[in-house]
Amino acid sequence: MQQSEFDSYVKAGEISKEIKKFARGLIKPGIKLIDVAEAVDAKIFELGGVPAFPVNLSLNEVAAHYTPAPGDDKVAEGILKVDLGVAVDGFIADTAFSVDLTEDGEYKEMIELNEKILSDVTEIVKPGVLAKDVGDKVQDTLEEWNSEKDSSFAVIKSLSGHALGKDSIHAGLTISNYRNENGAELDGAFAIEPFVTTGVGDIYEGPTGGIYVLQSDENVRDRDAREVLKFIKETFVTRPFCLRFLVGEFDMSLNKLKLILKGMVKRGILHEYPMLIEKSKGPVSQAENTFVIRDDSVVCTTG
Repeated sequence: MQQSEFDSYVKAGEISKEIKKFARGLIKPGIKLIDVAEAVDAKIFELGGVPAFPVNLSLNEVAAHYTPAPGDDKVAEGILKVDLGVAVDGFIADTAFSVDLTEDGEYKEMIELNEKILSDVTEIVKPGVLAKDVGDKVQDTLEEWNSEKDSSFAVIKSLSGHALGKDSIHAGLTISNYRNENGAELDGAFAIEPFVTTGVGDIYEGPTGGIYVLQSDENVRDRDAREVLKFIKETFVTRPFCLRFLVGEFDMSLNKLKLILKGMVKRGILHEYPMLIEKSKGPVSQAENTFVIRDDSVVCTTG
């Protein structure tokens, strides 16, 4: 990894740490999710980064892949996962935390366990660590907690950590959150992100959640759609985006933009991610940090 690339990963991480503090101070019960998202978007730009993907603001049993669109009236309640990404020169910091918005601290223990799992994994991440070592540590911490507290939390096995690359959030390597035999050595940039639930520990794909990604080079005939597609290709490359990122960039109405995106999804030019929902509708928490292993050292850029 070149020094300039490493420096960009570190800068993205520094910005992400500031954004986490900012978001934690902003989130209160009843605040509109669109207000949180727009404030996070603006703060990332203010601090010198760009959003690596739309901030995920997923409530309760929704584990991932929901971001609010303009006019969204959903508010923060229950347990909220905040999964945000910052890119500097295309190099990404990916980090997440959970907030308990209940009056009685219903999700406090689940969040504490989730953060402990990530903390325990952080202690073993070093040059030479294997993907399976991460899974072992996640499972060890989970089982020890459940035994000591007489609880029955589960990790979501189908959601994993992942390698990071330039303009790429999922760059090949999968880092599972359970015991496995993956002997791949962790190197370069990667994110570790355990999800904890009181449910069965599995997910299904629900309705779409407002996050898009370019998946085809096909062109469009409509002039307005061509303009939007050109902007998407030049601005986001392979990074996910959302309707919020397009508002104000074109001389067209919000409804027109929605129709253009819908049409490009229908034609297979864009993919809109489905929300990932816990199979038994159990509440879900998330914790995530980005790491860079370079030569004989490791840096947690977002912690």
